[in-house]
Amino acid sequence: MPELPEVETIARGLASRVAGDVIESVWLGSKPEPLKSAASEIVATLESKRIADVRRVGKHIVFDLQNGGRASSPVKKKSSRKSKKEVSTNPSITAQWIVHLGMTGRMLVCKSDEEIEKHTHAVARLASGRELRFVDPRRFGRLSVAQGFSAAGSEPLEIEFDRFVELFRGRKTPIKSALLNQKLLSGVGNIYADESLFRAGIRPRRRAASLTRKELSRLYATVQEVLREAIAAGGSSISNYVDADGEKGLFQFQHRVYGRENEPCVVCKTPLKRIVIGGRSSHYCSKCQK
Repeated sequence: MPELPEVETIARGLASRVAGDVIESVWLGSKPEPLKSAASEIVATLESKRIADVRRVGKHIVFDLQNGGRASSPVKKKSSRKSKKEVSTNPSITAQWIVHLGMTGRMLVCKSDEEIEKHTHAVARLASGRELRFVDPRRFGRLSVAQGFSAAGSEPLEIEFDRFVELFRGRKTPIKSALLNQKLLSGVGNIYADESLFRAGIRPRRRAASLTRKELSRLYATVQEVLREAIAAGGSSISNYVDADGEKGLFQFQHRVYGRENEPCVVCKTPLKRIVIGGRSSHYCSKCQK
């Protein structure tokens, strides 16, 4: 499943290509699974709306919509993003199209005469003559519409340290499970939890409540460090992930523990271990992480 860096990369790519365009019409497929909102509600909300921006909230892609008008040329977005609060409170935003990619979902910007791929569940025809297509073979992705959409947990790249400490205080669950809890931090997934814990020198099975303030300070720094490095590298292409331009990410070549079971630790050369915590694989070094 795409995690924060992959979704951020896709959202930035989409923003640079379709922001300013207008959705003229919407086609939805017959499969019910991808639709979290009613089909009629999605169509009514999207049609004749201008795409003001495309951004990430947690693991979701959010299309901010304005009442229709003439399409303007897409504007190349700078790499620095507005804060989630600043964008979501824009009074000109009338609705939002929310896309969760699930395991295999992709958002494609296509020419209208391009062949429609199998497993395409939604097509938004744009005033520019292009189409936005949602393709998802396994149908774990979800499409919905909302107003004032926000993530359940805190934004990992914006949270203040004291609030970060509060999230884990008194929690008896393993720190790995706590990092994956989307009601605490929205967007952190298996890959980046493992990589952050390794850099912080913390074992994934440690109870969250057992971490000292000093250890939490290291973890706070490494979570943000790993996520920013992964975004800069375009995310991790482990299975079928590609960005909005169809390009693979490169951060998988920088993984220090994830997916490297039995390989030597990059620091101490001890063979890395793999355990299962809460049904999720966790990779760590028994010597470097305490």
